Amino acid sequence: MSGGKHTALIAGSGRLPAIVQEAVPDILVCEMIGAPCHLDGYHLRFRIERLVPFLDELADRGIERVVFAGAMQRPAIDPEQFDPRSAQLVPRLAMAMQAGDDATLRAVIEVFEEFDLEVVGAHELVPALLPEAGVLCGKPSAVDEDDAERGAEIVAALGASDIGQGAVVGRGLCLAVETLPGTDAMLDFVRHHKGLRGDLKAVKGVFYKAPKPDQDRRADLPAIGVETVKNAAAAGLSGIAFEAGGVMLLDRDAVIEAAEEAGLFLWARAS
Repeated sequence: MSGGKHTALIAGSGRLPAIVQEAVPDILVCEMIGAPCHLDGYHLRFRIERLVPFLDELADRGIERVVFAGAMQRPAIDPEQFDPRSAQLVPRLAMAMQAGDDATLRAVIEVFEEFDLEVVGAHELVPALLPEAGVLCGKPSAVDEDDAERGAEIVAALGASDIGQGAVVGRGLCLAVETLPGTDAMLDFVRHHKGLRGDLKAVKGVFYKAPKPDQDRRADLPAIGVETVKNAAAAGLSGIAFEAGGVMLLDRDAVIEAAEEAGLFLWARAS
């Protein structure tokens, strides 16, 4: 991987920002105040209320491309902190935020591009994050394959409404879908509630994950990590299926090892 002297990382929480930082030497880590990233080293911190001065500073530093990585909670906004130019962006971004996460990210990307910054995906800087199609460990049964197919249908419907990127299906029944609280909350829900109905007690189920249809894949591309595997195992699932080329596998060797230890299959499923 070439150096990141002219690349800025807008870093959120989770493992992905660290993976990008490790893979791209000299990358400039940028941390939004109110949404810490927990990375070591020097950070250029900025306020969302002063977005335009931040973009000006990136230009002054010779930054040419930007990558967004990690989960980022929306910070509390202080109206008194807005500078005049950033304030002009508020109606545009507020309208996008009402439309959903994907619309918000598209609007943010457009703003960065208007300042002559190329926005790239984390997987473009670290291609190994995207496994090729195939079963990485374990062996999905015929029932699992049917559940993965049904999960793909559900996730496509969810994504079309900009709701979520994951679902759990057991013997054709939708046990849970991913919403604003995220994947871990969904899997925890399955762990607590799957056995409430007698006809579900023997059902394991499959967690399926994929990007939203027509999603801008330069930001918010779904990811699976070791914690995802642990939570899927705790939920009593038989495995995890995900769209090949559309879901990042964080710390691949560790994820596969965790799945093997838990007796789960991992399947990068061709869409």
